Amino acid sequence: MTSRTRLRRPYERRHSPAVLNQAGDSSIVVLDRFIQATRDSGYKGTASAVSELVDNAIQAKASDVEISLLPSDDEGGIEVRVLDNGCGMDPLTLRQALRFGGSTRFGYRTGLGRYGMGLPNASLSQARHLAVYTWQSPSSQARRRSICVYTCYLDVDDIVTGRMKEVPTPKVAVEQPCRIRTASGTLIVWKRCDRLDNRRISTLARKLGVELGRRFRHFIWSGLRIRINGQRVTPFDPLYLHPAASIAGAKMFGEELIYEVRAKPADATLTGQVRVRFSELPVHRWHKLSNEDKRRMGISKGAGVSIVRAGREVDFGWFFMGSKRRENYDDWWRCEVQFDPVLDEAFGITHTKQQIRPQAHLLEALTPDLEASARALNARARKAHFAAKMREQYSEAERVAADRDHLLRPLPVKPPATGKALMRELEKAFPILSCDVSGGLCYRIVEGAAANTCFFTYAFDGKRLVLVVNPEHPFYREIYGPLAQNDSAPSPKLRAKIDLLLLAAARSEAASTEVRALARHRLDWSNTLATYLNNHNQ
Repeated sequence: MTSRTRLRRPYERRHSPAVLNQAGDSSIVVLDRFIQATRDSGYKGTASAVSELVDNAIQAKASDVEISLLPSDDEGGIEVRVLDNGCGMDPLTLRQALRFGGSTRFGYRTGLGRYGMGLPNASLSQARHLAVYTWQSPSSQARRRSICVYTCYLDVDDIVTGRMKEVPTPKVAVEQPCRIRTASGTLIVWKRCDRLDNRRISTLARKLGVELGRRFRHFIWSGLRIRINGQRVTPFDPLYLHPAASIAGAKMFGEELIYEVRAKPADATLTGQVRVRFSELPVHRWHKLSNEDKRRMGISKGAGVSIVRAGREVDFGWFFMGSKRRENYDDWWRCEVQFDPVLDEAFGITHTKQQIRPQAHLLEALTPDLEASARALNARARKAHFAAKMREQYSEAERVAADRDHLLRPLPVKPPATGKALMRELEKAFPILSCDVSGGLCYRIVEGAAANTCFFTYAFDGKRLVLVVNPEHPFYREIYGPLAQNDSAPSPKLRAKIDLLLLAAARSEAASTEVRALARHRLDWSNTLATYLNNHNQ
C-alpha cells in the first residue's frame, strides 16, 4: 500500500461527505438539494414559468404586464423582467411570497393561485438569481408620502453553498432597475438565466408571445394588456371563433355542453361546473392553403382539446376522446373545456398548472359525449374535404361548358316556371349558386338527393343551368364518386369529361320543347343503369 492509499471505513462506502456533514441534521428538507432538484422537476419551459408570474399579476388585479428581455452582463445571456401594475406587496407578504408554499392564498379556489409555489419555483427553474421589487399605494392618511419600494431576493448559489438558509428580510430599495410609473406594482427580475428555452432575444420573444397569447386569451379579451419588449401580445384562439383573435373564421358546432361534476367522487356536497365547446374550421376556405400557412396558423397537427382553468389555459392535448384515435381530419375541429378551480382534484391539476390528469369519475362524465362529438366532427371534416375536392373538379367542367356555350344553339329565353321554382329551392341549399350571371350562361354542378331515382336532374332559369347529381345512385357509388377520390393523373381528367357529358345531357333537355318526355326518358335510363350495375355486383 502506497502512502497515497488509505483504507475507507465501512460507512464511507455508503454515504457521501455531504450526508456525513449533515448527520446531525433532521430537517425535512435538505435545502441545497431541494433547490437543485426543484429546478429540474418544475416547468416544461420558459413560457410555463413566465405564465406563473402573469398569474400572480392577474391575482394582484393588474391590468398591464410588461415583459422585458434584455441582454445581461453574462456573455450571451438574457435578463428577464416582468413588471405589473397590480396592488403590490408589503414587506411581510413579500417575504412570504419568496418562500416555497408561503402564499397568503394557499388552498384558495377562487382564482389562479393556490399553492404558493409559483414565484420561487418558476423563477429558479429558469434563473439562478431572483430579485423582487414591490410597492403599494400610499394610505389615505399619508398620501403625500413618496412611494416606498421594498426589495428581496433568492440566489441559487448562495443556497447551495449554505450562505442563504432563509428568505432575507426585505429592504427599502436604494436603486430600482426601472422607473416607477404606477401607484402600485411589482417587478420580477431574473438574472443569470441558465435555463431559458432560447438564447436569442428575438426568438424567445416570438415564442413567448404565441404561448402567452393562447394561455391568457380570455383575460386579454377582457382587457388585460401584455407586452413583450413593447410589442402587445395578440390573443390566439385555438377554436378560431373569437373575432378579436389573431386568426378567426370557424363556427360553433352544436350548443355549449354544461356538466355539474363532483370534486371528489364520494362527496356529493362539493361540485363544480364544466363547460365544453366545439368548433368547426372552414374547410371550404382553408383547405387550399399551403402547408406552410397551415402550420403557421396552427391547423396542421393542431388537433386537440384546450383545458381552461378559471379563464387560463393549463393544458392542450387529446383528452376525453375515449377509444377514438387522432387522425388527419381531426385537424379541422377544436374543443375547449373550461372548469372551476374547485374541480382541481377531478382534473388532476398540478401546482405548476401546466398539465392535467383527469380522474376516473370525470372521464366517465365527459368522455361519452366528447368522443361522440369528435367522431361526428371527423366525419363532417372528411365530407367537407370531399365536397371541396369535388367542387374543384366541377369547376373545370363548369368553366369549359361556359366558355363554349356560345358555339351552341341558344337556350329558350323564357324557361318553364318549374325550372325557376326548382332554382329557388336549390339556392337555399347551395350558396355556391349565387354566381355572377352578368355574362353568358352560368353552369354549376352540385350534389343533392333526388326526388326520384334519377342519377341526375337539372334546373334552368334562363341565366343559370345547374346540374344536380344524386349521390344515392349506384353509378355515383361505383364509378362517379370513386373517380373523385382517386388522385392518379387520369382520374381528374376523366371525371371532368364525365361532368361535361352530364352537362351536355342537361343542356340538351333544357333546349328541347319535349321536356316531360325527356324527363321520363332520363328516369328510365337511370333505372336501367342502376339495374345493370346492381346485377353486375351480385
